[in-house]
Amino acid sequence: MVNSMTGYAVREGSAPGQVWSWEMRSVNAKGLDLRLRLPERMGALETALRKRLGAALGRGSVSLSLKLARAPGAATQAVDQAALTSALAAMAEATRAAEAVGLVIAEATPTDVLAMPGVYDARGADPEPPALEVLLEDFDALLAAFQTMRANEGLALDAVLTRQLGEMDELIEAAATRAVARQEKAAQAFRENVAKLIEAAEGLDESRLAQELALLAVKADVTEEIDRLRAHVVAARELLTTEGPVGRKLDFLMQEFNREANTLCSKSSDTELTRIGLDLKVLIDQMREQVQNVE
Repeated sequence: MVNSMTGYAVREGSAPGQVWSWEMRSVNAKGLDLRLRLPERMGALETALRKRLGAALGRGSVSLSLKLARAPGAATQAVDQAALTSALAAMAEATRAAEAVGLVIAEATPTDVLAMPGVYDARGADPEPPALEVLLEDFDALLAAFQTMRANEGLALDAVLTRQLGEMDELIEAAATRAVARQEKAAQAFRENVAKLIEAAEGLDESRLAQELALLAVKADVTEEIDRLRAHVVAARELLTTEGPVGRKLDFLMQEFNREANTLCSKSSDTELTRIGLDLKVLIDQMREQVQNVE
């Protein structure tokens, strides 16, 4: 099944004292480009996320962000016990030193102690981040939603490409019909060209004349181009039913389609056949725009 490279998903989660939110989006790219924005000191999580994304996705420019915050109303420890112990020890040491030289230091109040640097944080200390397993389990749900959206977008792309391949079939058969209808005209033009060559062939090497005649015949024949266009349509339909990323192969087929359409136009020597060839080129360009979004 065809997947799109365009996708978007968001998810929120929570744990005691903390909440978080994920956001994941992607657009088309030549390969798989992962851009992660995570809170600091979460290297283990980033490694695990990259591994999961690499296994699940084939192509696309993917952006993933995670934001952590304290849960509303969550109880926090505002006093740093280690800093408080250090501050009290420093005060006791200062008091002893002052008494040794006959100085008297006013007794510190609790407010004085809390005002010392690092002892009290009015905002409260941040809770410990959620466990790695908790975040990864939550991410798996996000990734599933993200892949579902890419698959749904892929269904829409599949429908468009299938319809366009049907239109291409019709144009190819119209070109084949027109190629047969113009045979008499082409044959007459060929006979006239042969007559011109024979008239100017005095002293001309017979093998060279045969080469020129063969070249004229090849230039007038579009059978190979039509056959290759048909084969490319078959190949494109097979790719649309192939598992895994097929965007690169489809893009290559679009180049081959365009090459054959160009040759068809250059060899047509017929107004109606040229018009069909130009319609093919327009349709191929439209298909290429769609293919750019296929994973």
